[in-house]
Amino acid sequence: MDSKVSTLSISPFGLGRQKPHHYFETARIAWENRDQLPFAWRILRNGVCDGCALGTTGMSDWTLPGPHLCMVRLELMRLNTAPALDPSVLEDAAALSTRSSRELRELGRLPHPMMRSRGEPGFHRISWDEALTRIADELRAIDPPRFAIYLTSRGLTNETYYAAQKFARFVGTNHVDNAARLCHAASTVAMKEMLGYGASTCSYSDWLHADLIVLFGSNVPNNQPVTMKYLHHAKHNGARIAVVNPHREPGLERYWIPSIPKSALTGTAVADDWFDVHTGGDLAFLVGVLRALVELDGVDREFVDACTLGFDEVRADALAHPWDQIERESGAPRARIEAFARLLMSRPNTVFVWSMGLTQHAHGVDTIRALVNVGLARGLPVGENRGLVPIRGHSGVQGGAEVGCVPAVGAETAAEWERLWRFPVPRTPGWTATEMVERASKGEVDVFWMVGGNFLETLADQDASTEALRRPRLRVHQDIVVSSSMLSECSGDVIVLPATTRYESPGGGTETSTERRIIFSPEIPGRRIGTAAPEWTVFREVALRLRPERADLVGLNDAQSIRQEIAAAVPLYRGIESLAERGDQVQWGGRTLYAGGRFHTADGRARFARTARAPQPVIAPDRFLLATRRGKQFNSMLHRDVDPLTGASRDEILISADDLARLGAGEGSPVRLRSDFGTLAGRLRTAPIKPGNLQAHWPEANVLLGPRVDPDSHEPDYNALVEIELVSRV
Repeated sequence: MDSKVSTLSISPFGLGRQKPHHYFETARIAWENRDQLPFAWRILRNGVCDGCALGTTGMSDWTLPGPHLCMVRLELMRLNTAPALDPSVLEDAAALSTRSSRELRELGRLPHPMMRSRGEPGFHRISWDEALTRIADELRAIDPPRFAIYLTSRGLTNETYYAAQKFARFVGTNHVDNAARLCHAASTVAMKEMLGYGASTCSYSDWLHADLIVLFGSNVPNNQPVTMKYLHHAKHNGARIAVVNPHREPGLERYWIPSIPKSALTGTAVADDWFDVHTGGDLAFLVGVLRALVELDGVDREFVDACTLGFDEVRADALAHPWDQIERESGAPRARIEAFARLLMSRPNTVFVWSMGLTQHAHGVDTIRALVNVGLARGLPVGENRGLVPIRGHSGVQGGAEVGCVPAVGAETAAEWERLWRFPVPRTPGWTATEMVERASKGEVDVFWMVGGNFLETLADQDASTEALRRPRLRVHQDIVVSSSMLSECSGDVIVLPATTRYESPGGGTETSTERRIIFSPEIPGRRIGTAAPEWTVFREVALRLRPERADLVGLNDAQSIRQEIAAAVPLYRGIESLAERGDQVQWGGRTLYAGGRFHTADGRARFARTARAPQPVIAPDRFLLATRRGKQFNSMLHRDVDPLTGASRDEILISADDLARLGAGEGSPVRLRSDFGTLAGRLRTAPIKPGNLQAHWPEANVLLGPRVDPDSHEPDYNALVEIELVSRV
C-alpha cells in the first residue's frame, strides 16, 4: 500500500462517487420529521447537539464562523420529535422480541411508567407513585452493595450524571459507571496518571493553525463529520494530515463538505500521508516512533528536562525493542516509522487525535501511554496549535466521568463530598460497567438500574449480558424508547421509566465537549410526551421515598440547584452555576490545559510511562486480525444498512485485494469467520486495508469477541483473531 494518498479524479458534487449525499439526506430527514418541523427547527437553532462531543450552541460553535450541522445530529432528530407509542404494544414482550432495535425505536417514545411482574408476558401501565415507591422499597430491603446503576451517553446531561452518582452514594454504593468505560476509559487512565487530567490538552481552534494533524484509529468523517470542516481550514492554512490506521478510510481521502461551496463541488483531499499498521499494532508503532526520535535526535530535551520525569527509563525501553520486533508487531517497516518521526520533527506544532482504534484493546492503556510518551518527547501538551486529543463520539461521556459518575474517586474527593452532602460516602471502590454485568450474571446484583444503554448489543458476551439482565430481583430501565434489553426475561420484576430528552428538561442542562467546554442547552418549547420526566428528578424522588427521615440531605431540587451543587463538589466545574441561557459556556482549563508547562501532578511535572505488557501476538498465515467498525450508525443504533462512505452493507467483511486473491475467493464470496468464541456469516468486500487484517460491522461482529478487557481501565477488547471459511454458494 502506498504511503501517500492517491490523486483522485474530480467529479462535480461527487456524482458517481461513493459518498454521503448530504442534501438529499437532509431533505429525507426533514420529511421524516414533518409532523414536528417547527419543534425540530427550534432544537437545531437553540439546543446543544446531542450527537458527538464537538459541542455547539444551536448551529454554531467556537471554532469557525458559519453553520455547525451534520448528519449525525440530523439522524438523531427523530428520537426528539417522535410521537408517543401505544402502551398496549408492550403487553406481549415475546411478540416484540423478533423486531430489530431500529423497529423498536420506530414504535415511538415511551409515555408512561410500565411494569412487568415476574411471570407476566408483558408490561402494564403503572403510576409514577407506584413505580417510585416500588423501587425505593426494594432498595430499602437490600444490602446497598447489591445495587448497581449504569448510564449511557446519548443526550444525557452533566446534571443527570451528577444526580445519579450522588444518588448511588446516598443509597450506599459506589457501583455507578457510564458509557465512557466502553470507549475512552483507556485514555482517561493513561492521561490522568501521566498528565493529571483525562482530557484534551488543547482546543479545536488549535487544529486550524497546526503544522501537522495525526489521526490514530479514528474515522472522524463518520463519527464527527464537522471535524472535516476544521481539517479543510487547517490544510488551507498549511497543515499536513497524516493517518495511522489499518484501513484507508474513504472519507479521509476525499470528503465533500456541504457548508463550503468549493468543497461541496469538488471535495477536499484530506490525508497527505498514510501509515498503515496492523490492528492493535499502534502500540509497537508508537514505541518505534519514540525510538526513532531518540536515534534521530528528535526529542525536545529542553521541555523533557524542565517539565517531565521518567524519560530515561522509557528511552531505555524503546532502545531495547529490536527493530525487527517493532516491524513485526506494528506491521510498519522501519523506514515508515522513521519517516513518521521525521514528520514530527519537521512540523513541531502537531496535534494527535485518536479514538477507539487505539483504546478498545486489551492493551489500550499501554497504547495511550506510548502515544503520550511520544507527545511528551515532542512537547505537544503545552503551547498553542499543538496537543493531544482523545476525541469523543458521544455528547455526554466527557462530562459524565468528570462530575463523578465513576466507581472510584480519590480519598480527598470522597471526604469533601461527605462534608458537602452530610452523609457517608462509601470508600470501597465500586464496579465498572463490565464488572457490573459479570457480577449480575453471577447473581450478585439485586437491583440493576440502567439509564439508556443496551448491554445485549454493546458487550461481546450476549449470554452473560442476558443472564445479568435475568437474575436481579428488580431491573429498572430509564429511557426514551424501547430497547431489546427491556424485553429480556427477568426472574424478578422489570420497571420501565419514560425519560425526557435534554431539550424537554425543565431548567435546561449542560454537556461538556471534547475540548472541555461546558455548554448550556436550554429547554426548548414544544410538545411533550405523556408523563415522561427528566432522569435527575427520578433519582431525587426515589431518594426521598427511600429515606424520608433524611430528606434534607437529598438536594437535587431543580436543574439550577444541581449546577450549583456541581460547582461546589467538582472544583473543575466552577462556573457551571452561572450558565442559564442559550450560548452560555465555560471552558475549564482554558484554551491550553497545561499552559506554561505545569501539569496537574503533585510536583507539576508530567510522567513518562513504561509500557510493560506485551503487544498482541503476530498473525499466523491462516489467521486474520479482525477489528469491529461503525457504519451509518450512532453507537449501536443503526440508521442505514449501507455505509455511505464505504458502500459496505452490514454483512460485508472488509478484506485486502491481496488476501482475497490468496484465498482464491472473489468479490462478494460468502464466508464464515471463526474465532475461539463464535462464528459470523458474511460476504467479502475488497477494501484498502492492510493485508492480514479484516473489519466487520459492530455490533453484529460481537459474536466473535471474547471476554478480554484492559486490566487497568476495564475497557473491553473489541477485536478478535479469526480464520476464514469459504462457503459454497447454493
